[in-house]
Amino acid sequence: MNRYTKIINMMDSYFVKDYEKTKKGITKKREVREETVQKAFLKGDCEVLVILEDSCREILIDDFSSDEDIKKYLGSKFINPKR
Repeated sequence: MNRYTKIINMMDSYFVKDYEKTKKGITKKREVREETVQKAFLKGDCEVLVILEDSCREILIDDFSSDEDIKKYLGSKFINPKR
C-alpha cells in the first residue's frame, strides 16, 4: 500500500511521497500533484498521512475513514461515489 503525506501549514498545503534509495539507504521526499494522490486514493490502494504543522497533529486517512474526515482533510474530490 502506498503512503502519501499531506502537509498543511498556515499558508498552503502540498502532497509528498517518500522514496527509499536502496543503494545508499536514504529516504528522499518528493512533492507530487494532488491529482496523482486522488487517483491512487480512489482506487483504494493508498493511505494519506495528514500533518498539521501548526498544531503538531498527525491524522491517518485511508479508504475506511469516515466521509466527514476525508472531506475535511483531503477535500470532496477524494470521496468515493461508489461507497
